[in-house]
Amino acid sequence: MRVRATAAVAAMLLAALTACGGGGSDNSSASKTKKPTSKKEKVDCASQTVDQAEWMEHCADEASTDSDSEVTSTGLKFGESHTWPDGLKVSVVEAKKWTTFTDEDFAEDDPKANEFRVLLKLENTGKKPVQLDEVSTFIEGATNGGEAAFTEFTTDSEPLGGRLAPGVTATKTDDNSLETKYGKKIVVTVQRNSENFDLDFPEFNGEITG
Repeated sequence: MRVRATAAVAAMLLAALTACGGGGSDNSSASKTKKPTSKKEKVDCASQTVDQAEWMEHCADEASTDSDSEVTSTGLKFGESHTWPDGLKVSVVEAKKWTTFTDEDFAEDDPKANEFRVLLKLENTGKKPVQLDEVSTFIEGATNGGEAAFTEFTTDSEPLGGRLAPGVTATKTDDNSLETKYGKKIVVTVQRNSENFDLDFPEFNGEITG
């Protein structure tokens, strides 16, 4: 009986030691093999509480890209384009002197002014319709100042307005008059009526031709 009891006790102690050691080994292994957090997982770059080290690692490149895109909103040439965050892409195709006047036009052939028509190309690359009524232009002489006055030539007129569906491209007209003393080089600023006061207004540089 004494031998059997001792053997039984020994077996119980061995089982307890094995169980204890196995549990420690499993816990250690689990902690060593735990997957690290993905670099792009749940990092809110706009948060005020994000850690500085995390921001530098995950957000610095993104901020640099945004900064580069802001630079392209100025110094653009006719034919180049600018895309707003909602996907509306705009470019100034040309500014051409107007010579085909009719009795229905809101302007007359004035020898002291350059009457011209600006062609704007707009493409909705976003996922929602865009109201073109919110788009307008501001045109200045690029040499020695002067602001262009808005007018309208009825022939082939396609003024800014209406709705532009996703995936659709449209060409719109914008008619203006600038005194000849300010020259033919102009800057066309394309504006949008928006509640977002940080929205860029791209500036396109070119010349009235014809």
